[in-house]
Amino acid sequence: MTQPIAPRRRSVVIAGMAGAAAALLPPGRAAAAPLAGGTAEAAATGDLRPYASYWFPDSLPAGTPGEGVTWRSLGTWRAEDDPDLPFNTAAVPLAERFTPVPPNRTARTGQARVQSLVSFGHTSGNPSQGAPTADHYALTHWAYLDELVFWGGSAGEGLILAPNAPVVDAAHRNGVPVLGTVFLPPVHWGGDLRWTRDLVRRDSLGRFPLAAKLVEVATAHGFDGWFVNAETEGGDAALGAEMLAFVRDLKARGDSAGLRVTWYDAMTAGGAVSWQGALNERNQDFFRTADSMFVDFRWTPSRLASSATRAAALGRSRYELWAGVDVEANGWNKTVDWDAIIPRDGDHVVSYGFYRPEWTRNHLPAGHTPGQFHAADDRFWTGQSLDPSVPDGDGGWRAPATAVADRSTVTGLPFATTFNTGHGLRWYEDGTVTSGSEWNHLGLQDRLPGRRWVVRTEGRRPAVSFDFADAWRGGSSVLVAGPLDAPVTVELYATRLPLGPGTVVELAHRADEGPVTVELAVATREPDQPGDPVPYTYVPAGTLPGGSGWTTATLRLNGLSGELRGLGVRLTGDGAVAYRLGGLAVRTETESPASPTRLLVTGSATTDEGTGLRLRWTAAPGPLRHYELHRVLPDGTRRFLGGTCQTAYHVPGLRPEPGEPALRIEVRAVGELYTASAAASAVHPW
Repeated sequence: MTQPIAPRRRSVVIAGMAGAAAALLPPGRAAAAPLAGGTAEAAATGDLRPYASYWFPDSLPAGTPGEGVTWRSLGTWRAEDDPDLPFNTAAVPLAERFTPVPPNRTARTGQARVQSLVSFGHTSGNPSQGAPTADHYALTHWAYLDELVFWGGSAGEGLILAPNAPVVDAAHRNGVPVLGTVFLPPVHWGGDLRWTRDLVRRDSLGRFPLAAKLVEVATAHGFDGWFVNAETEGGDAALGAEMLAFVRDLKARGDSAGLRVTWYDAMTAGGAVSWQGALNERNQDFFRTADSMFVDFRWTPSRLASSATRAAALGRSRYELWAGVDVEANGWNKTVDWDAIIPRDGDHVVSYGFYRPEWTRNHLPAGHTPGQFHAADDRFWTGQSLDPSVPDGDGGWRAPATAVADRSTVTGLPFATTFNTGHGLRWYEDGTVTSGSEWNHLGLQDRLPGRRWVVRTEGRRPAVSFDFADAWRGGSSVLVAGPLDAPVTVELYATRLPLGPGTVVELAHRADEGPVTVELAVATREPDQPGDPVPYTYVPAGTLPGGSGWTTATLRLNGLSGELRGLGVRLTGDGAVAYRLGGLAVRTETESPASPTRLLVTGSATTDEGTGLRLRWTAAPGPLRHYELHRVLPDGTRRFLGGTCQTAYHVPGLRPEPGEPALRIEVRAVGELYTASAAASAVHPW
């Protein structure tokens, strides 16, 4: 596996995600403000903005690092000495998820799974807290993923990558574990065998200190384990034996911390780098030691079949093998022998792993929009039909939705979403633009519909998409647009939510073009078999005239009992309709979270951009969604500075307002229903 990421400095100013703290659905007001936040490296320039962490195993390259690159040794890392760790520690726990009845008859439950190796940015200069652009690989199809690898590494920057917190937080909300990468590159990519020897070095007691460090890093940063990829040529049998012992030690240490290890099919037990494209006698000891193995792209149908047989003989599941599918260059145009992995007429052979599916963004022309990215990403994961209930036929691309059952984490109350994809052209608060700046921050991404988009109608199918031209809160909404000549049901969420006499569902919605009659679609049981429609009951939610603006519908489900298994909307209109769904909440009551405390300014530096501040606070007790920060201006109005799941934030580019002797900043906790706590505040003199 080659690593095409070359060292390069990206100087960026993070975008804060804006909007005054308020409830999810009630109307509110917030002052418009520029987005702000922090994302560059803390370097000798005095810039305090944090980046995601990366290291060499121990010894550093000869010479000097490139601009913006910091060479670090994992062997000398200590959590207590890492000033960026508070910005890089994930806060969202890994959610449990369930598998609903699939929406088609081709998707299998309990068979092949999907892994993705994704490069979200360069090894160095990868922002800890988002960036001021909407052009970002905002992965949203978590429902089909079982493992995400935060891919990267280069000989000029660093070889060991810890995932940044926004990626981990978004993945964890959807029940997907995230692995950091240990990449020992081939010689032609700058690899040096001394780094392999550094990694597996023992101490005087025969222990592996860097295995302990890797576990310490994953635990401190809050991610779920390591993808180990040893591709540097020149090893011998002794080195192979030491690598196997190292992986065994890493796995044993990781087990006690709840971590995973995935091995990449490159180095063999004999120490040579010899990609097998199969599970066989040369790499089976690594597979038996690790939780899973990525099978190199050199696989063939017979090799995968024999690999599945060998896994069973070893007492392991065949679906713990990821057959590599390289989509970096051609995406859904890649020629793949799908029947070798996921045949239509028999059990799946193994699982599979996508290498670089961010092609769905990278192949688009310059100036592309977030909507164009999501259209491409939906096609990649769902198929050309753009409807998982109508899987593609015998075309060349076999999208995951056609073969793999989706999963959901919507299992507890309260549940709320504003269909925020984690990036946008603007930031909206209660339907009002509170910042006109582009932004991305995956840590603020909502749990989104897992099946995009299942539409049931006897008439023409309207277009359904995430839309960025308007939103209720965040950066996006769901837009249903087209001529309606029969009722249309758009399925949104598979759920496991308790129903009681006080259960309330709220919709924030509008009709840009109408009129349109809206009903909430609710189901208390699942279909009898895959591919059958969800058996919905419909609750009236009003008729919206075209161009009327945002409105909130509050619906009580008093006539239903048991468990809420599905949510959607049914639309009825006469002619062209453009219906926009901005928010959905299921609750029994509304509560505000507890307040954070002790907001402190822990660092200050002035550059040409203005003053940058590092902020820390004590976490609010109890459950919450994220934190929001505001600046209080001299006239008493509040300007939004950013949002984060962490208890640390960097704000750059601050300048005094006229008549402002000191800067006043507030931080609030925001709950699942978007209700906000009281503020903790700090004052910093100019």
